[in-house]
Amino acid sequence: MPNNTVGYVHSIETFGALDGPGIRYILFLQGCPLKCLYCHNPDALETNSGTIKSVDEVLNDVVRYKSFLSGGGITLSGGEPLLQSDFCEELIDKAHVLGFHVAIDTSGGMPLSVCKNVIEKADLLLLDIKAIDAELCRKISGQDNSNALKILNLREQLKKPVWIRHVVVPGLTLDKNHLTALADYLMPFKCVERIDLLPFHKLGEYKWENMKRKYELWDTPTPTNEEMKEAIKIFLDRRLPAN
Repeated sequence: MPNNTVGYVHSIETFGALDGPGIRYILFLQGCPLKCLYCHNPDALETNSGTIKSVDEVLNDVVRYKSFLSGGGITLSGGEPLLQSDFCEELIDKAHVLGFHVAIDTSGGMPLSVCKNVIEKADLLLLDIKAIDAELCRKISGQDNSNALKILNLREQLKKPVWIRHVVVPGLTLDKNHLTALADYLMPFKCVERIDLLPFHKLGEYKWENMKRKYELWDTPTPTNEEMKEAIKIFLDRRLPAN
């Protein structure tokens, strides 16, 4: 693997509290193979664009915040970070030498043939399962869920932790049968430490409008608090760590 690999960076958050344990330095990488209907970062989809940074440049910046990252670490997000697997692998290796915990926040859209080393080395995987039904997954993201499920299976074999993320969308995934099937599928996985059911939101719509891109969910409402409680209950009833 090359030394000091460069990557395409979309943006950086230096004080993130939602993408892994503790306070985290979040590096959003540019490019994604999926075309999710509800993507809240459509400006991060295009490949080979963004700010070019080397691994060493990123880590030189990260160490400035090391005192704030105690109990936290670095999260590689996107876009889809596994689209730049060489960059991610080198960053994980060097970050580990510096004592940082590294999480990967992935849509699960990349095949293991190009990202296996990263999946094996990440301390934590935040894995977004768009839908447990392959056809529904394809409708939502343009791709089925086979890569995501293979990634989950590998983490189970490695006995390394995974946080599942699943966006609850009225008219798509806000469905009792769908949520029950997902919960039943996840029950045997000991690697799954946490399941975050995320309510569909409207915060990224302005980006679609500014980019003059077709957005199919304009009229889709945000789930109510009661609907989210009912969705979470399906998982809690199976003693799954959902919230």
